[in-house]
Amino acid sequence: MANWQQRPQAAAAFLNPALLATIQAASAAAYERESGGELMVWPLVTLTPPLVMHGPTRRALPTAVSTHLSSWVARNPVLVAGLPQRAASLAPVVQEGLRFGLRHGLLELQGGRVRGTLRGVSRLEGELGELVRKAQLVGRWTARTEQPSTVFALLGVRP
Repeated sequence: MANWQQRPQAAAAFLNPALLATIQAASAAAYERESGGELMVWPLVTLTPPLVMHGPTRRALPTAVSTHLSSWVARNPVLVAGLPQRAASLAPVVQEGLRFGLRHGLLELQGGRVRGTLRGVSRLEGELGELVRKAQLVGRWTARTEQPSTVFALLGVRP
């Protein structure tokens, strides 16, 4: 991964560790609320950025968790087909975001699971607010799937 001075300005702004950690923390916190206190397994937190950072995928995500993940996958085969490659290409910056979140208290690891500790995100507006809301939706959505392996299989991504 290129250092900050060598990254294109747009990539450095949009894929910065603080933003990625915020998205991951929003997803993990929503997962915990939806599951009644169970924490998100850490591989799932790596799926949220490839789903919400890609504009067409983010816009295609449902507005409510009542849409089952398998139904969404069936209706969006082109977006799902590109997800494994997006996840692999984003892996270094997603890991950087995870480390940033852990170091700065946005995320906590507990026995292989992740807790998001965000405050005040409900007031966010614009594109940042949209990213956080969609990350929360992904967290709640994945909490409704019994096995994390099912989420990865449906999306065609290997943890």
